[in-house]
Amino acid sequence: MDREQSVQHFLDLLKKSRRGNFKIYIGMIAGVGKTYRMLQEAHELLRSGIDVQVGYVETHGRTETEALVEGLPLIPRRRSFYKGKEVEEMDLQAILNIHPEVVIVDELAHTNIDGSKNEKRWQDVTDILEAGISVITAVNIQHLEGLNEDVQDITGIEIKERIPDSVLEQADEVVNIDLTADELVKRLKAGKIYKPEKIPTALNNFFKSENILQLRELALKEVALRVEKKVESAVPVNTGVRHEKFLACISSNEKTPRKVIRKAARLATRYNTKFFVLYVQTPRESIERIPLANQRYLSNHFKLAAELGGEVMQVQSKSIPDSIIEVCHEKQITTVCIGKPVFTLTSVLRACFQYRKLLNSLSQMNIDLIILA
Repeated sequence: MDREQSVQHFLDLLKKSRRGNFKIYIGMIAGVGKTYRMLQEAHELLRSGIDVQVGYVETHGRTETEALVEGLPLIPRRRSFYKGKEVEEMDLQAILNIHPEVVIVDELAHTNIDGSKNEKRWQDVTDILEAGISVITAVNIQHLEGLNEDVQDITGIEIKERIPDSVLEQADEVVNIDLTADELVKRLKAGKIYKPEKIPTALNNFFKSENILQLRELALKEVALRVEKKVESAVPVNTGVRHEKFLACISSNEKTPRKVIRKAARLATRYNTKFFVLYVQTPRESIERIPLANQRYLSNHFKLAAELGGEVMQVQSKSIPDSIIEVCHEKQITTVCIGKPVFTLTSVLRACFQYRKLLNSLSQMNIDLIILA
């Protein structure tokens, strides 16, 4: 390690030591008791002499949860007018000014109103942690970016508010709040989760038993993965084991590239390694020729890759296979993820030739290929 690296390493350690502790309560679905558990812990900390305050809690009108808010110091919310009505948001600056030892922050995936310092609440939490304040927060599994397609396949609903997987990686502790499907449905029917008029709709959507079971499995696997990663980081890596690196090859299409990026990100998380995202700009997609819609799609793909911790690469080339092979050499890639190839009648021979060239080259380099439907 050279002098510059040594200094940076020491600065990183200093920054980490000054950073607040980060605890996340995660659940498979609304109503499992994440906020309730956070508030219980806040009372325990308060009794132990810890300066803990509530930065933001959403009770959703649940009587049991509202009762636990009583007796806890509350940091007043920031009131603003948005689209003609008054709304309340967490007051980030007030939290930083008051500077409690621990702050409770609910609804981690929440999107802030226009004009806020940060677009997302998880970014507010990052600012709070970097100020040396510990945070206890909560989020549902469906809000995790890397699981977006899985959740949509299970429920048929696309979740708009999401957090990058990297937010969970930053947590010092991730606690799963688990309930059986039967227990959760009983709570729903008893009016402990939603108001009576919302119950039938919930039972026919997210709260179907088969949905709950699959979301529960996702939550359990996610927390198990986080525990496994912590164990791996604490135990020396065996020498001689192949060090995995993943490459997501994307196009300027709307949907498939996002699936490819998420797949590579999940694999990188699983193997505790990094991933790269490659877009090869061919002459027919030059700045002068690419449609505006495709430019927007690409911008969104790059943003998603960055949020998930990927390194984005954009190269100009007439040959996509040659560019993929070159990047694989340069970055020592072990697995390539691509979308299903689309062959048109007019270009089938050329496309098949290029595809075969890619397959043969990857095989010779001992690189695995994952093709997503």
